[in-house]
Amino acid sequence: MKRAKSGYLGRKLAIAVLALLLVLVMATLVWTIIDVLNPATEVKATNDLVAQQAQREKQFQISGYTIDKPNVIVNPYGNSPLTALIMFQTGQPTKVKITVPGKDDKTTFSHLFDSATDHYIPVYGLYPGITNKVQILLENGKTKTVAIKTKSLPKEVVKPTGVAADKSKLDGGQLYFFSPSSAGYSAAYDINGDVRWYLTQQASWDNTRLKNGHIMISTERLVNPPYYTTGLYEIDLTGKIYAEYSLPGGYHHDYVELPNGNLLIASNDFSKENSTVEDRIAEMDRKTGKILRTIDLTKILDPKNNENENWTRTDWFHNNAVWYDQKTNSITLSGRHQDAVVNIDYDSLKINWILGDPTDWPIKYRRYFLTPVGQNFEWQWSQHAAMITPEGYVALFDNGNNKSKEKSQFVPAEKSYSRGVIYKIDKNNMTVQQLWQYGKERGSSFYSPYISDIDYYNSSHVLVSSGGIIQVNGKPANKPAGLIVNGKKTLLSDTVEIYQGQPIFELKLPTNTYRVEKMSPYADKENFQLGKAKQVGSLGYTKPTKTDKSYSFTSQDIDDNYKKHQIKITRQRDRVVVSGKFKRGQKVKLILRHNVINREYDIRVSKKPYSAMCVDIWSEDETKNGITVNKYVNNSGLSGRYNIFIEIDGTVYNTKQYVKF
Repeated sequence: MKRAKSGYLGRKLAIAVLALLLVLVMATLVWTIIDVLNPATEVKATNDLVAQQAQREKQFQISGYTIDKPNVIVNPYGNSPLTALIMFQTGQPTKVKITVPGKDDKTTFSHLFDSATDHYIPVYGLYPGITNKVQILLENGKTKTVAIKTKSLPKEVVKPTGVAADKSKLDGGQLYFFSPSSAGYSAAYDINGDVRWYLTQQASWDNTRLKNGHIMISTERLVNPPYYTTGLYEIDLTGKIYAEYSLPGGYHHDYVELPNGNLLIASNDFSKENSTVEDRIAEMDRKTGKILRTIDLTKILDPKNNENENWTRTDWFHNNAVWYDQKTNSITLSGRHQDAVVNIDYDSLKINWILGDPTDWPIKYRRYFLTPVGQNFEWQWSQHAAMITPEGYVALFDNGNNKSKEKSQFVPAEKSYSRGVIYKIDKNNMTVQQLWQYGKERGSSFYSPYISDIDYYNSSHVLVSSGGIIQVNGKPANKPAGLIVNGKKTLLSDTVEIYQGQPIFELKLPTNTYRVEKMSPYADKENFQLGKAKQVGSLGYTKPTKTDKSYSFTSQDIDDNYKKHQIKITRQRDRVVVSGKFKRGQKVKLILRHNVINREYDIRVSKKPYSAMCVDIWSEDETKNGITVNKYVNNSGLSGRYNIFIEIDGTVYNTKQYVKF
């Protein structure tokens, strides 16, 4: 009897489960039908820069054009106005030399292109607002002068307020590439201070050259505020994108190209609630976009100690430099918020040495600190752009903030100074010696409390850029420009090239600039190519704040309250973006509803979502009228149709829009 009863109960349970499953399937089917019949509009994906570029290249015609009548396109990709593309064919393979005349020999640029029959000749270094006479020379001696007219400079290009150059000691054919930290475009200046290149596409961080001759810039898209971009673009000076590299933690501050061609990128980990930032280093396979390894600095250093004035729990290290040294197989990192340069073995991830004042560091780290030797030694403070020179020296920009860990001994901005400095490291004896510095003698007029750069050419040739000089009401400031709300701000970037102990070039800009690179406009391996850019990597999965199942879902149509927030929903190839204007304290959510599943994503109304470099300071106007915030939800892990709802202070609005993943 017990067996029979057990079998009977089992059958009843099975029937009940099947009935429940049928109800769930029917309910899901009903909601699917409702979704399909719902008079909503699909948010279509907009063309990204790579797609726009492919459309432009369809117009690049070469067939039938000759050296006598070439096809000339000024600003071929729409983002680099002082460049052009000259296209023509020759009956036989031939080399082509281009010369872009300057105001003198040292501002004239030339390049010899490899032999070909189809010639795509990029033109770099045109002057703005004039007709440039560019010279083409074929291998057989035939010449052609091409007249290229350019537009005047827009206001977003910052013009120098001061230029000094000893041309007898300066290399010819070089430009100084500045990347902005405040308003303005990335731009390059020659030794006369003339603008010879600029990029209208938004880009932050450094403009550095790869081994293949291309340069690397940040994407224009944020993965998280205030400045973490989705990754990097590999471009040439025409603005053509050859590759886009995306990664889940985004990109900030710095990257380095490894000997195997992979990229070592300063990144983050946004996969957890209350994540720390600027403390991850990711190695990306250049061909596939796969993240091969991630270095978590919280497992190597202690985030809770040895902090300086800028330290926060979230932004405890603030890494602003990544440098790989092949001789020692080590990486060198610059922790601004701990006044420390840290060198780590790349295989074992063990600390080799730490450069900085050891005050307040835990005892277990003391054995890694270098002991100063020699005369005129000074520690660095809140440093940037740390690198290892070919001789094994450490070169860096010492911002000089406070010059002490002890608050009672802080040096005020008006008595402080910044400097480029070179140290000699003796790893065997764990000592450090200061070999060279420039900037102390300039006093507070050369003081940058943030950003800035140093480039090392050899032991007697260095470029130092004090890019974050700020005065408020005529007095030096001790904070980044973005953190200063009250008072009249004056910004300055002062870049000095030093050769054999003497300045041979100086350029001043009335703005703040992140870094400066001195490069020839034409790379040794300059090789322009048509074709679609490769897009590798992934932005990863966006974790919802909450996921729930709701068969009964209540919402209301858009009203005036919704409209006043100026909400905009856009679709990119790899994510959906919601932007809107909200006031401090408002609770806002994005809800993506798929069948009966709701995925809720909090939209933070804050100017300080992550980084200590963007303190949550609101102006009077922002407090009254609100600020614009954005929410990004990536494609990864989503499939099908999702209806879009926005919740504002408890009221759920049906946008009557949907996205398909």
